[in-house]
Amino acid sequence: QVQLVESGGGLVQFGGSLRLSCAASGDIFKWLPMGWYRQAPGKQRELVATITSTGRTNYADSVKGRFTISRDNGKNTVYLQMNSLKPEDTAVYYCNGADSWGQGTQVTVSS
Repeated sequence: QVQLVESGGGLVQFGGSLRLSCAASGDIFKWLPMGWYRQAPGKQRELVATITSTGRTNYADSVKGRFTISRDNGKNTVYLQMNSLKPEDTAVYYCNGADSWGQGTQVTVSS
């Protein structure tokens, strides 16, 4: 089982940037497809971006061109660079891999 710990959330103004990190335990990280998800108040959790073990990426339409997912297998870490943030990006962001979830990190974008 993989343990995941997110960090990097916070309060940012409209148009600002944040970089989220997700640190994973264990030796299998480099083989795992990883994903970022988010859940806004009163809404279902939704996919934001995924990255395969070979670095292929996929994004939700709502974040294409603004967010970038990446990974550093040497550090067992996956990142989510978020630019041009909007109030509708406000949510708790979760990291997922090997059917495990992190505790989430809050991102709040003020208008």
